[in-house]
Amino acid sequence: MRSSCLCLTLALLLTPATLLADSAVLEDGFEGTDFAPEGGLYYRENFEQSAGSVRFQSRITRSGQGALELSVKPLCAPDAEGCSERAEIWERTALRVPYDRGVWYAFSLRFAKPVPDDDHRYVMAQWKREIGPDAVGDFSPFLALRMRSGVNFATAETNFVAPPDDAPRPENGLCPEGWTPVWLRPETRQMRMLIARDANWTPEVTSEFDHCTDQLRVSGPGILPGAEAEWHDYAFYTRPGPDGDGLMYLVADGARVAKVEGRIGHDDTGLGANQYFKFGPYRDAGDGEWTLYYDNFRRAPDCEDALDAGLCGLIN
Repeated sequence: MRSSCLCLTLALLLTPATLLADSAVLEDGFEGTDFAPEGGLYYRENFEQSAGSVRFQSRITRSGQGALELSVKPLCAPDAEGCSERAEIWERTALRVPYDRGVWYAFSLRFAKPVPDDDHRYVMAQWKREIGPDAVGDFSPFLALRMRSGVNFATAETNFVAPPDDAPRPENGLCPEGWTPVWLRPETRQMRMLIARDANWTPEVTSEFDHCTDQLRVSGPGILPGAEAEWHDYAFYTRPGPDGDGLMYLVADGARVAKVEGRIGHDDTGLGANQYFKFGPYRDAGDGEWTLYYDNFRRAPDCEDALDAGLCGLIN
């Protein structure tokens, strides 16, 4: 760990920020009382984040002596529009990866009891493009790990492309091979696609995905771990491609969940040059406290630096 810290410190001093972001391996096992310098992570302070708390604890861990406990409590009025409650951990801005580059992220996640089972928006991890001051509108994450009604699912987002008139419609929430369930949102110039879900999923959980698109191809099996008070190990490869050359991999508990190819992400005026990652509980205004545990964060340009080498050869 000390060697990794020294290498990162030297790289910060000697290497341009864009090259560092491409090549650095970031890791944090949350073993201490603060974020490790070699992890490049921090807790962002703002109004919505004031609903959250971050605690370095040793009672519940995936490995080692520590893990991160992140919680949110009610902050907004229950019927507040556009008010969210967050306890998200961010990558430091200087370490962000260019939007057109591929990068691996890995972390372990565990839900605390009770797991919320209401029909409400819950997000555990999200990947976004930087939004500059000249951008018009709000842009959803191009990849997000979500939960609703106690069920995990993952979504991808891109610019709106109207499906052809003869496009199929989902049956039992699923589309034919070569098509992906999509929530069309022309009013925001975006569309959201359902790319994976846990075994407890039913079409009612994500009923808004009521069309099919051929702009994104997903090869499965597409089954995520459940939202439960057990540790699960996740890894994600992200390489946005709004023009159709995007590629993502979702991996969980040592097996491929999905390969995602096609239109991924946004390409609107005013958007920034980099992608960035946030993890931690994020919800619309809600009741009660919601807690998640995270451990073994790692970010790397190459699969072998993020996952076991034997697994990397199996996920394509």
